[in-house]
Amino acid sequence: MFDSLTDRLEDVFRKIRGQTRLTEENVQTALREVRLALLEADVNFKVVKDFVERVRERASGQDVLKSLTPGQQVVKIVHEELIEILGGQATDLDLSGNPAVIMVVGLQGSGKTTTCAKLALKLRREFKRKPYLVPADVYRPAAIDQLHKLAAQLDIEAYPSTPDLNPVDICTAALAEAKRTGHDVVLLDTAGRLHIDETLMDELAAIQAGCQPGEILFVADAMTGQDAVTVAAAFNERLSITGVVLTKMDGDARGGAALSVRQVTGKPIKLVGTGEKVSDLELFYPDRAASRILGMGDILTLIEKAQTDVNAEEAAEMERKLRKAQFTLEDFRTQMRRIKKLGSLEGLLKLIPGMSQVRKQLGEVQMPEKEMDRVEAIINSMTKAERETPKLINTSRRERIAKGSGTTVLEVSQLLKNFTQMQKMMQRMMGGKGMPAMPKMPPGMKMPGMPPGMGGMGGMGGMSGMPPGMEGMGGMPPGMGATPSRAAIESARAAAKKKKEQRKKRKKR
Repeated sequence: MFDSLTDRLEDVFRKIRGQTRLTEENVQTALREVRLALLEADVNFKVVKDFVERVRERASGQDVLKSLTPGQQVVKIVHEELIEILGGQATDLDLSGNPAVIMVVGLQGSGKTTTCAKLALKLRREFKRKPYLVPADVYRPAAIDQLHKLAAQLDIEAYPSTPDLNPVDICTAALAEAKRTGHDVVLLDTAGRLHIDETLMDELAAIQAGCQPGEILFVADAMTGQDAVTVAAAFNERLSITGVVLTKMDGDARGGAALSVRQVTGKPIKLVGTGEKVSDLELFYPDRAASRILGMGDILTLIEKAQTDVNAEEAAEMERKLRKAQFTLEDFRTQMRRIKKLGSLEGLLKLIPGMSQVRKQLGEVQMPEKEMDRVEAIINSMTKAERETPKLINTSRRERIAKGSGTTVLEVSQLLKNFTQMQKMMQRMMGGKGMPAMPKMPPGMKMPGMPPGMGGMGGMGGMSGMPPGMEGMGGMPPGMGATPSRAAIESARAAAKKKKEQRKKRKKR
């Protein structure tokens, strides 16, 4: 979400770092551009004004102007002030009470129902709680059905409410039922409107009085920018919300809501929705968000993703297979699915320090998620014996696999060739013999200045310092660094057709 702001700030700081000595004039010029960048990102103008004044006051000090690295000092100051306007430090959810009650409020279409389901899953997975979902939106068509379907999908219990019931009665009855059945967290999915009205607020106030929630989370659509901040302030005035959940943070909005809401409402951002999957809900850490905005990456979030989605025992078993040269296409498919679990490759690059420049160099080149699907389709079309022993795959088998996966014989052959190369590479890496030369990237994907080892996107695994459970992730799918051209594919199809016709003629003879 912060891509455009990150790009603008990186340009500003690149100019500052190029100065051997900073003057007050340099600082003023840089801060003018910072102010414009924040305003363009739809940050509240009062927040921008206060932010720039604080940075100017600190950056104009003699300690900074006379420093041997004045540019880095200014970046450090901006980083610290960004953390401050984002909330300073992460704020935990209040899960006190028996059961703990979390009331979710917001306007219609902001993502309240989906957020309730995501939060329930997070509470069960990471906090080892037993959540109870309560659909209390009796106005929006199918709102109750939506939450029941999500609850069934996640195997989480939900209160059997119906549209003819009163929302206040639903919530109080559900709270009593949760106590009776031993649930320790109750999530109230309340109704929204297209705009704030007194009827809505009166109903929410009645639910608050009847259930005494420890948390009142306002859900805001980050794509709406300053409107989200204005509405949050109105809800806070009436209900005294305890925190904010920003949804659609993976979108292309400018990020102004995230940078403004804490300063305007005085309430912290507690959670952010980062995608459409039910697992795409993260606790909000101001320091990590500030690092992402300044293009510094977020390695801690990457580690947490790996620890959540990758089983340590399976990773250890995979490492054992690699060391003994027993890594098969079956194992590779498993590894590829693990990579998908971590999220989009573009999203992962954002979390790695220094990778923002790589993403810029990629330009319009598509990240290889579709290529991974194609590779998986080829592997799925193989028999178990073929996946375990690729050497069994002769010409006729390749033709069968190509038909089954909707690809060409050339693409199947390329996959097998690159898989063999990857096996050798991984064996050398695991044996401590160093990293062999990576395969070249196809035409049109040359990326000057790319970090060593990423020239062909050929191997992301086996990197020292990777989080637990990611060391054995054997790399990007083979075939992604050397995709055949369209002409080569058509030529291969024509050759295969010709061979087929020749075999038919031989049989007739």
